[in-house]
Amino acid sequence: MSIPQEVRSHVSRIPALQGVSEDRITVERLGGLTNLNYLIDADGERFVMRLPGEGTEEYIDRTIEEHNARVAERAGVNAEVVYFDTGDGLMVTRFIEGGDTMSPETFQTRPGAPKRAGEAFRQLHACGESFRFTFEMFSMIDEYLNVLQKENAPLPDGYHDAVKEAEAVREALDANPIALKPCHCDPLTENFIDDGRRMYILDFEYSGMNDPFWDIGDLSVEAGLSAEQDLEMLRAYLGGEPSDGQYGRMVIYKAMSDLLWTLWGLIQYAHGNTVEDFWAYSTERFARCKELMNRPEFSDHVRAVREKR
Repeated sequence: MSIPQEVRSHVSRIPALQGVSEDRITVERLGGLTNLNYLIDADGERFVMRLPGEGTEEYIDRTIEEHNARVAERAGVNAEVVYFDTGDGLMVTRFIEGGDTMSPETFQTRPGAPKRAGEAFRQLHACGESFRFTFEMFSMIDEYLNVLQKENAPLPDGYHDAVKEAEAVREALDANPIALKPCHCDPLTENFIDDGRRMYILDFEYSGMNDPFWDIGDLSVEAGLSAEQDLEMLRAYLGGEPSDGQYGRMVIYKAMSDLLWTLWGLIQYAHGNTVEDFWAYSTERFARCKELMNRPEFSDHVRAVREKR
């Protein structure tokens, strides 16, 4: 199999691939929403090459990403970072053998998957190192809205009203702040690799210091976890039963992650990304956010966080 031109032009930059003749290299395209990812077999050694998607330089700092990815590697949750060029964001990691890329279906049906994810988050959050960049949800909403305004891009009906309603969430979180931890911040199910014993977390493009319950709430949304699976993940993460406030914090971030990533999807739509229907992606996320925020018990969760229960 010939090496795709977009990969061949980068092979010579990778020290781990030096000295391997082209006829000993095979390349397989992998998935990805914004980036191009390739599995490279170089004479029996396997790597994953990530080529950043067009336009990502507008909102991703590759110097920050490299630092955070290497911290996560030292924490034992990320794949080995073999090469990183902060100039154009080219990254090569060692392929994780024996693991499966997760999906919402496998998270919902594979025994122990939520538990192993909770353990991986605990390992990352408790690593004792700091990530560069602070992931501040409301500031990012403002930033993404500014990008969309410059693009003259449409918003789903009622989006600004939902942001106003989220002020109660902001007040509750401000009333009961907790220590920021190094967080992944973008836990798509496809960013998890599971070998049945442990869970690995990949792709630290959006990572930063954050409220650790963001990771838990966001993964719950991405994976479509049930209430029982939410508790399984929380118990593994906390090492015991969650308080009302801890459970409420997770629920709050389920809604807020959808509120934020609605805008991310709209930016992809405005930039003409055709990997999937990003308008549908965004409107579906926003509808899910509104549905959760409109439930009678949502205000109870906000109150539990505010009152530190």
